Amino acid sequence: MTAALATDAAAVDDLVRASAGHMRRRLLLDRVARYGLLLPFVVVFFPLIDLLYWISETALPTFTWATLTQDQIGNGGGLHAMIIGTAVLIALATTIATLIGIAAGLYTAEYAPPAIARLGRTAGNVLAGVPAIVLGFWGYFLLVIYTGWGYTVLGGALTLSILMVPFIYRTSDLAFSAVPASQREAALAMGARRYQFLGRIALPIAIPGILTGVILAMAIGLGETAPLIYTAGWANVPLTGLFSPTSYLTGAIWLFYSQPPDIGLYALAFQAAFVLIVMVVAINVTLQAVAEHYRRRLRGLFS
Repeated sequence: MTAALATDAAAVDDLVRASAGHMRRRLLLDRVARYGLLLPFVVVFFPLIDLLYWISETALPTFTWATLTQDQIGNGGGLHAMIIGTAVLIALATTIATLIGIAAGLYTAEYAPPAIARLGRTAGNVLAGVPAIVLGFWGYFLLVIYTGWGYTVLGGALTLSILMVPFIYRTSDLAFSAVPASQREAALAMGARRYQFLGRIALPIAIPGILTGVILAMAIGLGETAPLIYTAGWANVPLTGLFSPTSYLTGAIWLFYSQPPDIGLYALAFQAAFVLIVMVVAINVTLQAVAEHYRRRLRGLFS
């Protein structure tokens, strides 16, 4: 009996030692991972701050109210036409991409058979990886040459929307798929029609996730130049209609940065970059605030 107890005690002691060693290794790994994750943040954060400082240092000394209200003239002028062109292009492209993306995400999440849904999600992932320059060539051949439109705001917005659709589609699909099944079952059990459930319950729950995709798509669209060079063209004056060419902020950066620093166009490139950063931050903060508003309203209601 004594030998058996001693054996059991030794086994328990070995188990405790093994458990303690395993716990120490887990705690060490946790500390390494916790502080190791700071390294990628530092690697990205400091170059980003340095870039923002460089742009601001070059743009702000010559930045005036005229920069926002005057058009580009010769080797100087302002960004008025480019700001208007950028705002119209991103507004049209976001509207088109959001309508298509939400409709597609709703279909694959709620209506499509599993095989079709898998095919749609795969197509969305593939389209998200298509280089912007390829879409630019596609827009040039289809919307500039084939249609006979020439360089137009509408052609640039349509091309840009195709670039943005997969990001809104995938987040919309995930957002609608994440709606609790209990909410669907309760709504349908109480006699609600499918469209009533989708409009009054599923959509409000999915809005924060959808807005995340819209923010990402708009940020990507605002930073693109290649799809617009081949479709929207360039003009130094504000656009006069959807079928007229236009200028845009990313085009100013791409065209003017290579100019000599003593020419006004070089400073205009940095001013365009500064305005673009402000626009991206403003849109991001606004949409995040709207998304957070919906999150607060829904917190605890559908868990």
